[in-house]
Amino acid sequence: MKRTGLTLIELLVVIAVIALLIFLSVTATRIAREQARAVQCASNIRQLGLVLSMYETDNGTFPYGYRIAFKKPPGGPIGDHTCDKPGWWWFNYAEIYYKNDGKESVTCCPSKRLDRHSSFENVLRANYGVNQSVCKNYHLSSPSGEEFFGRPLGLGNIPSPSRTLLLVDAGYALLNWHHVTDKPPVELGTRIEDASYLPGLEINKGKDIWEDHVRDAVLGRHPGRTVNAGFVDGGVSRVKAGELAVYKSDDGYRNRRRLWTPE
Repeated sequence: MKRTGLTLIELLVVIAVIALLIFLSVTATRIAREQARAVQCASNIRQLGLVLSMYETDNGTFPYGYRIAFKKPPGGPIGDHTCDKPGWWWFNYAEIYYKNDGKESVTCCPSKRLDRHSSFENVLRANYGVNQSVCKNYHLSSPSGEEFFGRPLGLGNIPSPSRTLLLVDAGYALLNWHHVTDKPPVELGTRIEDASYLPGLEINKGKDIWEDHVRDAVLGRHPGRTVNAGFVDGGVSRVKAGELAVYKSDDGYRNRRRLWTPE
């Protein structure tokens, strides 16, 4: 008698093959989207770096990272006023204005992983942070110390522009080398300081990070726990987060000078 249909085993094999193809297709699509977002993020950092460099050309220094000012910045104060200080930020000085109109802008990282939608609207959080050793604060406003406040640096103060960070994927709009070492020289002690993380860095597991930022901080944003880093000379690279970490050693801190501290 001639068989006219599939046996149960053959049917299960067909279903398994179809399921595998769907899984591979979904995985490939997800990876492609992650790569596309990482490329867009690198493009954002490149554009931000260009504008910061134009500011340096016109003013002789890079802009302040943050400065309290009586005059409101364009668009008014930004952030969450319960914990973010109002004032002028580096992107205000560089004339890059964040508009909370529901659209992504060059100041917003498309790869950030946040668990609360309201946090997406805060440009200060989980986007890009400037290196506070270059774009210093106008005044001493954190326990990190005097190294990060005063007049911002210009190209003439930076011996190795191609090796010195200018801005990078970050948990907060300001970042310094104290935030990327497990043994900072001072106790950071504030939620803002703990929220100033480099995504995907191993030490973030022990930080008191905002709850909706944990995935972004611990798992990272881009494939392989990489970050997009912009350098003073305008170069942009995607590197492992661990390559930007600073390590305590007997004679100081390894990976700090030139990379974070332009000496």
